[in-house]
Amino acid sequence: MTEGSHEGRPVAIVGAGIAGLTAALSFARKGIATDILEQSSVLSETGAGVQLSPNATRILSKLGLGHQLEKVWSEPSAICLVSGTSLRTLASVPSGAFARDRWGSPYGVLHRADLQMILTAAVEAEPLCRLHLGARIDDPSRGSVATLTGREPGLVVGADGVWSKIRTHVQGAGKPRFSGNVAWRLTLGEADAPAVFDTTKVTAFLGGGSHLVAYPLPKIRSFNVIAITGGQDPHAAPDRTMPLGDVRKQLIAAFAGWHPQIANMLQNAQDPTIWPLYEVNEGAWNERENIVLIGDAAHAMMPFAAQGAAMAIEDAFELASFVADGKPLAAFVDQRKTRVARVRSRGAFNRFAYHARGPIRLGRDLVLSMRRPESLAADFDWLYGYQPRD
Repeated sequence: MTEGSHEGRPVAIVGAGIAGLTAALSFARKGIATDILEQSSVLSETGAGVQLSPNATRILSKLGLGHQLEKVWSEPSAICLVSGTSLRTLASVPSGAFARDRWGSPYGVLHRADLQMILTAAVEAEPLCRLHLGARIDDPSRGSVATLTGREPGLVVGADGVWSKIRTHVQGAGKPRFSGNVAWRLTLGEADAPAVFDTTKVTAFLGGGSHLVAYPLPKIRSFNVIAITGGQDPHAAPDRTMPLGDVRKQLIAAFAGWHPQIANMLQNAQDPTIWPLYEVNEGAWNERENIVLIGDAAHAMMPFAAQGAAMAIEDAFELASFVADGKPLAAFVDQRKTRVARVRSRGAFNRFAYHARGPIRLGRDLVLSMRRPESLAADFDWLYGYQPRD
């Protein structure tokens, strides 16, 4: 394979999650055929909710999915930061119509299963995309891929997540590591939600060493809730088999001292699941012109900036543009690494600010209270207003 060229051959994409399916649609938009290899025999999406900020919805709209998404998502009127102990609103960034006007694209929240369904349906309807379920691949060589698909690829894209098998074939690639944080996820019916939960907003409740985010899933009249605290490294792949009683005890203990509305909600939560949070450290994303990693396979990150899905979508779309234009993979990697590094930095800052204690926490609250909503929104122009290579 010559540098920067896929020689007219199809692209093989390993993994049919958000990154892989978006990549397939992005390549098809450029007239490039793809084979998507997914080891699961049935596509399903874990985790209840996903936030799609304007930098992600802009791309999904370019792929022709905007209308379908608008049928199933909610566009919150604001993203609010609230004290987890007093329930006092510390700051609010306007969204809704404001997001569409300022950043040229909406901010939507929805069930992950709905996003998966829309992406899958679009791939299945696209003649240039072929989806292969139950197709496990550990060796990304052209011959091994051809055995499964019937044709040799010009490029293999690793979109197979934080535990990527394809990444092990990229010399110098990053490695997954436990972040020191765990997440509890649960879905709460609107009727069971505390009064402070708002069906029109994304709300992040902040506390010492922990925070909790709640936002509406209107299609099922529920809230998606994710609570993040420090936790122990399980020294293994994510394991959600801990007895429910133990999960609940740990969850309640982590949020001891929070406002009774929140504490009571967690006390009565049905089927909370605990997820150790892993990230992939810095490393190579490509093996010459043969293999490239995108999404969590390349740079799994903490959810403190709510940009995991958005970065995967950006990766997928821009990769197709670079390949279609005959650019070397190194150029794609350089551009994306710069962008992802800035997002990681924003996440690290949020982690510090959201979990602040003592005098730092008091200072944070004071600074936030002095910022006007429009001023806070300007802080996101570089992130939400991003124009991808098309």
